[in-house]
Amino acid sequence: MQYELRPHTADVGVAASGDTLEETFAAVAEGLAAASWDGLEAFEAPNDSSARFDVTAVAESREALLFEYLDELIYQRDIRLELPVDNRIESLECVDESDDSTAVSEDSAATADDSMSASAVAIDRWRLEASAHGVSLESIDAREIKAITYADMRLEETDSGWEAYVVFDV
Repeated sequence: MQYELRPHTADVGVAASGDTLEETFAAVAEGLAAASWDGLEAFEAPNDSSARFDVTAVAESREALLFEYLDELIYQRDIRLELPVDNRIESLECVDESDDSTAVSEDSAATADDSMSASAVAIDRWRLEASAHGVSLESIDAREIKAITYADMRLEETDSGWEAYVVFDV
């Protein structure tokens, strides 16, 4: 799992990759934290699980799920006054809402996405459960990331795993 900050006209872009979709989502979230705070590289999150908070996102596609997840992290930052760091994806799945008992793992979902009919796609939902450690904004010198943008957003499977590119409005 890795991320790289890239300059973008009046914004900042994050290129991330991982062996799995979960690792890639977590890497983009860490990129969001790094774009906000220069001190992230030196920070070590404590092992205290009580300092973590849960994050849930639901969307109609993997790309929309990545957007919703990052948007939720910004929302949590704003209401908690804490920068989400040490982001962990607990579960990521495609759920067929016509049958609540059916969940498709991210590995088999790529094939399912390609073969579903238009009517089935409308009821499929991607769901993510994650957690993060909050660092008080009062204790760090953080830049404000205003929003996630769909501009130039990419999420794709490669021979070596997954790659994502997301632009943040600063």
